[in-house]
Amino acid sequence: MNKKSGGFKMMKDKKDNSINLVSPKDFYGVAANCGSSSLPDMQNADSSQIKGANVPIMQVGMHNFKLPLKFISKDCEVRELQASVTGTVSLASNSKGINMSRIMRTFYDFKERVFSPEILSEILRAMKKQVSTSRAGIKISFQYPMKQKSLRSGLEGWQYYDCAYEARLDDLDRLRRLVHFDFVYSSACPCSAELSEHARINRDIYCVPHSQRSKVRVSVELAKGETLFIEDLHAHCLNALKTETQVMVKREDEQAFAELNGAYVKFVEDAARLIYAELDKDSRIADFEAACIHLESLHSHNAVSVICKGKPGGFNASFNDFSSLVC
Repeated sequence: MNKKSGGFKMMKDKKDNSINLVSPKDFYGVAANCGSSSLPDMQNADSSQIKGANVPIMQVGMHNFKLPLKFISKDCEVRELQASVTGTVSLASNSKGINMSRIMRTFYDFKERVFSPEILSEILRAMKKQVSTSRAGIKISFQYPMKQKSLRSGLEGWQYYDCAYEARLDDLDRLRRLVHFDFVYSSACPCSAELSEHARINRDIYCVPHSQRSKVRVSVELAKGETLFIEDLHAHCLNALKTETQVMVKREDEQAFAELNGAYVKFVEDAARLIYAELDKDSRIADFEAACIHLESLHSHNAVSVICKGKPGGFNASFNDFSSLVC
């Protein structure tokens, strides 16, 4: 009979009823002493052990294992940020399973490197070699801090942006490098603005156009040999949409933000097209997709739009996970 107490394993001797306390540290190194090669290895069992259909699996691996990683800013500052990693590989129809720990171990071999989209191809090729697979994919999600200045007061505060680096390597060794970036902005309704002005002019009634917190998720594929910083994507979004939400705000900043919203009213359709026009000018970007959501303050539903460059075989504007954009 075994019982647990205070982190120790209680083992009762059947002969004399005495109890021996065994510390967890007593188990460290046991497998090595016994010889790990003698332990069962079910994931490498032959195909007769496969349950269900003997068909290939396109993606199998690990999701959301976390570790601190180093990232570099556009001004060459290295920052250590907590990251969430997803790593997957393909599995042949005659294979029972993968050596899943090898994905994490491969990634840990690179953990002291500075991360950018360029390093992902090295990790993927190492994963393919370690796991003996034909395809591999990796996605590193993190929050990237940038200091933003207030509109008029000169105060500064940290804005955090949800970002991800992603790369995929197919069975022909073709590489795709992607960067995902979320940008939160305010959208004032053009229709509501015109109606408010109409009421002021014709009936001398003070009205406030409705506006709401909004978000765009920009996903870009980098052209071969090109690099792109998070700061570059932020600049693209800011240039296109203008009305980024603020961190540090005094009264003069709030007034400036109201003026900014009035100067750049936009429907969700406008937001998508403005982003398109901005990203399409950057030769470093081979392909892109943008998904927008306006969290309507007038309606009980949200307004959404998705747009893509239209490159054959690239993004196809199939994004529909709008709940992940709620901010």
